[in-house]
Amino acid sequence: MKLAKWTTTGIGLLGRGALAALLAVGSLLIPADHARADSGGSIRVALYADIGSKYKSTVPLVTLQSEQSFSLLPAAGGSPLLSVPAQNKVRVSLDGYRVKVLETPSWQTAADAAKKLQSSSNKPQIFMAARGGAKVYQLYTGGYASESAANNGLNAVLKAGLAIPEGQTPAVAGTKHLSAGSYATLEEAQAVVGSLTTAGLDAWPVFISGEGGSARTEVWVGEASSDSELAAVSASAAVLLPQLALTPVAPGAPGVMIRMDAGLDFNSEVQAFHYLLSGSDAKFILSGNEKGIMLTERSKRIYRGDMELGNLNGSLSVINVVPLEQYLYAVVGGEVSSGWPEEALKAQAVAARSYALSQGNRFDVANVVDTTLSQVYNGIGAEAPTIIKAVDATAGEVLQSGGKVVEAVFSSNSGGVTADPSEVWNSGGNYASVASAEDVAAVGSAKKWYYVLLDSGVSGYAREDNIKLTGSKTAAGLPIATATAKDVNIRPLPVVDSSAAPAGKLNPGQNAVVLNQVYESGSYSWIKGPYSSAELLKSLAGKTSGTLPSSITTLEVTRRGPSGRAVEVKANGQILQVKYPDLFRSSFGGLPSTLFDIVPAGSYTVLGADGSTAAIGSTSSAGVLSASGQVTSSGSGTVVMGADQTARVVTGSPGFYFIGWGYGHGLGMSQWGVKGMADKGYDYKQILQHYFNNVTIIKN
Repeated sequence: MKLAKWTTTGIGLLGRGALAALLAVGSLLIPADHARADSGGSIRVALYADIGSKYKSTVPLVTLQSEQSFSLLPAAGGSPLLSVPAQNKVRVSLDGYRVKVLETPSWQTAADAAKKLQSSSNKPQIFMAARGGAKVYQLYTGGYASESAANNGLNAVLKAGLAIPEGQTPAVAGTKHLSAGSYATLEEAQAVVGSLTTAGLDAWPVFISGEGGSARTEVWVGEASSDSELAAVSASAAVLLPQLALTPVAPGAPGVMIRMDAGLDFNSEVQAFHYLLSGSDAKFILSGNEKGIMLTERSKRIYRGDMELGNLNGSLSVINVVPLEQYLYAVVGGEVSSGWPEEALKAQAVAARSYALSQGNRFDVANVVDTTLSQVYNGIGAEAPTIIKAVDATAGEVLQSGGKVVEAVFSSNSGGVTADPSEVWNSGGNYASVASAEDVAAVGSAKKWYYVLLDSGVSGYAREDNIKLTGSKTAAGLPIATATAKDVNIRPLPVVDSSAAPAGKLNPGQNAVVLNQVYESGSYSWIKGPYSSAELLKSLAGKTSGTLPSSITTLEVTRRGPSGRAVEVKANGQILQVKYPDLFRSSFGGLPSTLFDIVPAGSYTVLGADGSTAAIGSTSSAGVLSASGQVTSSGSGTVVMGADQTARVVTGSPGFYFIGWGYGHGLGMSQWGVKGMADKGYDYKQILQHYFNNVTIIKN
């Protein structure tokens, strides 16, 4: 039989027996036997949501699973609508606009078309249905937030070059449905669905919260995108099944449509039930359990608490509603190592709790998000017994100042001194720039690196365990080293980076002049670059308010804040205007912090014994020391020495190095500094009062 264009009169889907068989797969739909857990003292964490300019992270659907059963119920309360058995996967998406692409009895045909659509940035989904007792597979793309967006999706599908079965034409499917009435049991609803699909109409069972919070089952028919299409469905049904009274489903009416998903894996057929949340204000709860609920699309993380699923600005929202203290188990474990001293973990717990409680409804539908825009929150997998012990030991404790809970911000490493608010976001707060010498704890047992000059004139870095000092020195007093193994890599920066080609090689018996020794680049100190003018201009584009030069020949920090962080940078003598100083990090290609110096790759400033300075460039004529210790003219491969006995190679290559300290904005508490202070015996209260200005620790 030839199939007509996809319209909302539809093609026959599930006969009674077929639907019953599908619903029996995995015994998915069983009576729900537990109510929603008490959420007192909870926090709302946005995992997926479209909150406009505040936060946007969306997916077309989510896949959920747990080691224990969990129930789906209306967010407003009432009886559970259904229960998902342990280990069973379910998918959830919005009953939004879609493009119905094709229908085929072959799963492989549907999967091949889905892969082709996926490669062209479409979002394919495969549903399994039944026709006359046989399986059929329906390929869709979407969902889309509007009919206009769906029409754009339809155009993309038509241009994808798919082999559409004869008689079929892709078309937009919408959110308008007809109700075939309410039924006391799922079995009764299945019988009606069977009659409708046998007659050639699309139909599905739908779970709805009735009066007084009771659960009921309806049957919905059709997926029209307009009132005229819905009227056509109604007219067809009146002819085919005159005994059924079909009425339009009220616009925005919440319900959970049940379909069978056959597209979990486009390489092999895997099935799961798929819940389509219908209604413009749809909002439902997946009640949690002690094993947590796994969210596949969020890196298969497992979360405590409940999952609130809904329609927010036309996109699927997923909000984790979790008891605050249990939320902190994951936050502390995500922010710092569980192996840190107990007092450091306690300090992090109090700071994280204070930050969370200070946020209010910052994200409208949520208090916080799960990224570093708030605090890292990776679910149960980040927990550890030491973390739980520290959180429990400080239960309810927060930092307070002026009668309010302090927004206790923190960063990984302040590089020896924390930031002043004026250096970060041009704002105040309970922060002051304080010394954080214990930040050096971040380097711990990390290897140091020698900055060396080879006889060839190449300079770079060699890790200390790969070279040794010979005991000899140059005429200028610089140490000489040789390799301890064959083909030691001389790296462009003091870090192992397999993506960057070595600057050179050093072998035993070959000597190199040691110019300096530095820590390995990490959270405490780092070197980035060299960045060319073109690279810098590309990174700066769109991040400054002024006009950028066509080429950057000079780049310098011209003003610093109280901690020494850059608050003004000039290129070619022109101020680079940024909205707030911390944006210099992203403006210069993602620097770890704004506590940095800028060093031109092709020149070096010499400090004389009398305190005078002189700029040495790769084309300058000046007396400097070569690798052999002889006085030569300045040029590529020569060494410039300062009065403090530091030295640097003049490379002659264009570009700029950034040499800096710290990782993050640097404001408030330095996490590595906390670890260092705890190592020295400070307790968590002393640590917190060191980093936060005029605060008291109270039990909230």
